[in-house]
Amino acid sequence: MTESQAREAICRVGKSLFDRGYVHATAGNISVRLDDGFLITPTDACLGFLDPARLARLDASAQQTGGDQASKTLALHRQIYAAATAFDPSTRCVIHTHSSHCVALTLRPDVDDAGAELLPAATPCFVMKVGHVPLVPYHRPGDPLAADLVAQTITRYGQQGTPIRAVMLSRLGPNVWHDSPAAAMATLEELEETAKLVHLSPTPPEPLTESQINDLRQTFGARW
Repeated sequence: MTESQAREAICRVGKSLFDRGYVHATAGNISVRLDDGFLITPTDACLGFLDPARLARLDASAQQTGGDQASKTLALHRQIYAAATAFDPSTRCVIHTHSSHCVALTLRPDVDDAGAELLPAATPCFVMKVGHVPLVPYHRPGDPLAADLVAQTITRYGQQGTPIRAVMLSRLGPNVWHDSPAAAMATLEELEETAKLVHLSPTPPEPLTESQINDLRQTFGARW
């Protein structure tokens, strides 16, 4: 993907997420890792009205070289790329949203975000297309401690042989990553839809059995 294509893809995905209610107001951000740096949505930008020419452009050292002021989440995105590419070198895009049902699950009084996961293995599509989604305890937006915790979590799961594509920042929202903006958006959509199903379920769903999950691993290469 060229830089021009990446700029267009970020804006296209941002508008799609905004139009369908996955993001609102000026919440959320999208970045793409280039061969020689990064593109990221500007700080306090509405993802529904992005201008390709005004996306923040940064060099490989994260020094801004063009566009509007970069999102304050840049440090988190860089930590995700550094940790995730150790297990999947094709990682090229990170998306963060405040998707309603994902956030709602972290607001329940019985949720313990210390070492927990956002969702059980509730559906086969979630297991195949998303996988484990660890919860990261609440830190204020932009707190460098949150970025460190996310990187440590990605490394821990990867070293255990279960590389992840998403984490959930408690009370804030998910971060997902993949090899392109379109693929990262699809991961986010599946994550939010599963959170919606679990949130609306009158009782906590029984997870798929280990035998069922293993079948998905063998048949589809599920990441669970």
